[in-house]
Amino acid sequence: MSTEHSIEAEHIRISYDKIDIIKNMSLSIPKGKITIIIGANGCGKSTLLKAMARILPPKAGTIKINGLNITKQPPRAVAKIMAVLPQSPTTPMGLQVRELVSYGRFPHQKTMQALSAHDYKMIDWAINVVGLKEFSGRPVETLSGGQRQRAWIAMALAQETEILLLDEPTTYLDMAHQLEILLLLKQLNQEQNRTIIMVLHELNNAARFADYIIGVKNGEIICEGTPLEVVNAENMAGLYGIDANIIYDEQNRCPVCVSYDLTGNGFHTTERPG
Repeated sequence: MSTEHSIEAEHIRISYDKIDIIKNMSLSIPKGKITIIIGANGCGKSTLLKAMARILPPKAGTIKINGLNITKQPPRAVAKIMAVLPQSPTTPMGLQVRELVSYGRFPHQKTMQALSAHDYKMIDWAINVVGLKEFSGRPVETLSGGQRQRAWIAMALAQETEILLLDEPTTYLDMAHQLEILLLLKQLNQEQNRTIIMVLHELNNAARFADYIIGVKNGEIICEGTPLEVVNAENMAGLYGIDANIIYDEQNRCPVCVSYDLTGNGFHTTERPG
């Protein structure tokens, strides 16, 4: 798969209700890699992803895919390049897995056009690659959390794009299902050279699966680079306000936060007044 497309943001400002969440941010997403955005709650991670997904247009600055300003491109054209999986997506009751995945073909269809042979081929491929072939006729709400997330990823894959944006794809999943989803995304990246950008809360998962990490605090990038460059005690103190004990996992070749405490302890006395 081609790696012509990447995302670049230049001096973007993003606001909610006239409150600036991101004031002046520039970044470049590596092509064909997994980029993970980390940071504390409310730091602007999801806001940044929504801006890149064209869900929340910037008040200033530009966001480009392959050198083209996404706000000036037709939505269907952008959807042929970039698929977006929002946080905690929901489906109507009774919607079957195959129906959900077929929605991924919408950007490639003309008005009132029936699904083509290629559309069906991509739907079948996406269902198979996420391991849901035997569940394709099941209502989505009857699946486990990990299976539902795989169904949504299949829809994004059926969209046949080179870029995937995912907002906390492992939220509410147990450790085994988190690993299942992240291993699938890593496989898609390695075998198909897809550019994958996601927001993750779990630091050790980010360190293990990212090629590139962007650390955000108060709407600003305070660190970025490889996991080895970003996941260290200094950056964890800056991002999260924690004293982190970082070691190196030789098996997965990545840094691991094995324990942490609040910087300076962070607690006041709990002694009751006399």
